[in-house]
Amino acid sequence: MVAEISGKKMAAVEDMVAAVRCSRIEGRVQKKLAYIGYDSCTAANLAFGGPAACRYACVGLGECAQSCPFDAITLVNDFPVVSTGLCVGCGTCVRTCPKGIIELMPVKARVWVPCSTKDPGKAVKQICEVGCIACKMCVKSCPAKAVSLEDSVVQVDHQKCMDYGPECEEICVEKCPRDIFRHYRITEETERQIHTAAA
Repeated sequence: MVAEISGKKMAAVEDMVAAVRCSRIEGRVQKKLAYIGYDSCTAANLAFGGPAACRYACVGLGECAQSCPFDAITLVNDFPVVSTGLCVGCGTCVRTCPKGIIELMPVKARVWVPCSTKDPGKAVKQICEVGCIACKMCVKSCPAKAVSLEDSVVQVDHQKCMDYGPECEEICVEKCPRDIFRHYRITEETERQIHTAAA
């Protein structure tokens, strides 16, 4: 375990990793202002919710990366990418993020929604090419009743999802009209991006 190798003692959640529920870069979210001030997400967030047009989008100044005691988060194009090989699920980044868009997910999770917007669908379409519009197609289609809409944000009960198994063929992913409900896969490409950025 990373914590043991590094000698850092910290409470961790076994088989859980941090995930950033935002697709600001892929969604081509534009900036609404040029932030000039303290180089921290918390400070930038106080200035009209940060520089991005989406008020729920990642600020991108790397406060989560700076707070991670295991160096498991690297900024790639001003966006945090989590190394699942280094993350121990301690939750420090979750508590640090002023937007509250980082959460701990099971390593074996099958699906997820990398979006945290609470804006109405029409508003989302105007500022993000992939953002969730809360159409509830995923909620209605899930046979395991593992998907819900809470406070205008889609939530997945990963334990229910995993317990139900693959026989549903992950229909929630198929039904999503924005392709933001996705298969959760830890890929070699993600790890490659981290390595390149850190080099």
